[in-house]
Amino acid sequence: MTVAPGGTATTSLTVRNDSDIVEAYSLEVVGDCASWTTVEPARVSLYPGTSETVTIRLEPPRSPEIRAGELPLAVRILPIEHPDAVRVPETTVHVEEFHELRTELRPRRRRGWLRGRYRLAVRNEGNAPVQVGFTPGQAGEELAFAFNPAEPKLEPGESVEVGLRVRTGKPVWFGSPVVWPFTLVTAETGDQNETQPDENADRPPLDAEFVQIPIFPKWLLALLALLLALLLAWFALVRPAVRSAAKEAVSEAVQPRPTPAGEQGGNGQTPGNGSDGASTSPDGQGKGSGAGGDGTSTGDGTTVGSAQQSSATIDLKTSSGETETGTYKVPEKSVFGVTDIVVANFQGDEGVMTISFGDRKITTIALETFRNQDYHWVTPIKIPANDTVTIEVTCAKPGTPATGLRAQGCHEVLNVSGVLNRTEQ
Repeated sequence: MTVAPGGTATTSLTVRNDSDIVEAYSLEVVGDCASWTTVEPARVSLYPGTSETVTIRLEPPRSPEIRAGELPLAVRILPIEHPDAVRVPETTVHVEEFHELRTELRPRRRRGWLRGRYRLAVRNEGNAPVQVGFTPGQAGEELAFAFNPAEPKLEPGESVEVGLRVRTGKPVWFGSPVVWPFTLVTAETGDQNETQPDENADRPPLDAEFVQIPIFPKWLLALLALLLALLLAWFALVRPAVRSAAKEAVSEAVQPRPTPAGEQGGNGQTPGNGSDGASTSPDGQGKGSGAGGDGTSTGDGTTVGSAQQSSATIDLKTSSGETETGTYKVPEKSVFGVTDIVVANFQGDEGVMTISFGDRKITTIALETFRNQDYHWVTPIKIPANDTVTIEVTCAKPGTPATGLRAQGCHEVLNVSGVLNRTEQ
């Protein structure tokens, strides 16, 4: 007999009492079909020489656990009074095939520049082995699809996870993301790779989409546009102004200064005298002078005289744990316009140095934070005649000079340079 999973089939069995007594018989289904087969009625009582027909009902569930094919069906007939006379008649049941696939695509939406990866879960819910094939669909055919494995074979109740790779033909460089929707149909295939009949052939295909994002996002385009605008502004506005200012500065620097009548020498040069540098006196004071052409100083708008580049050096040695002061005094009838100072701590001493111009404290520096330090001013700091440039050093710990032996005291050098204007009072 034949039965379809999920359906019902019946057959009959006749029980006859050939004994000489009244006998009761218990009927029980045994074998592979026992879990889904019943006998109605399950117990009969017969007089000698009589018989009764019972109904055997088969209701196999629609499950991959009930394999398609031939299954034995047996009914054990057990006499109550003579149990040794048990009988087990048998027959064969043919369970029909049914085909059902369960598929799930994860994720349904994927983003990428050129490709996206998906996972396709496939389960054989039928009761017969199948080979599965996949048919993607996409309007325009701009996408390429690759499955791994391409055609898996599944036993009843078996599952497999298939990798799906979706790839576009060309990238999107700029603009908005492009959405590529596509569909996926899963079907059973035969030995010739042809589609086989399937009870679920009318099920809708799986829907998914690949979102192709541009290589360069919108914010990058805005940033490039801003950088381009700044570059154009530099070449159009800032660079010409900088070059013009530089040319004016060079022209002013090389332009000869006018010389008062009667002071020009026979060789056409401006006379001058003085030393090129500065020295320090034993008491820490130094003096600076230099040569320069005669000119007019308008520092305070009231004096007329000569201006010359000048520098002075204060070389100060301080015993450990002591505080010493070194000074440079501005000459009489002069105003020193300081533009640069350089401080040297070549031993790597530790302590504190304070630099003052007259009564003005310029800076206080921890010695251990530098070896050489320089300061520069665009507008000169003017120090009047007889006023001083002063450094005050407190020696906390002498350093180690190039000889490799720790020094007995701290040793700092200050070089101050600028323009020395001669005045007439």
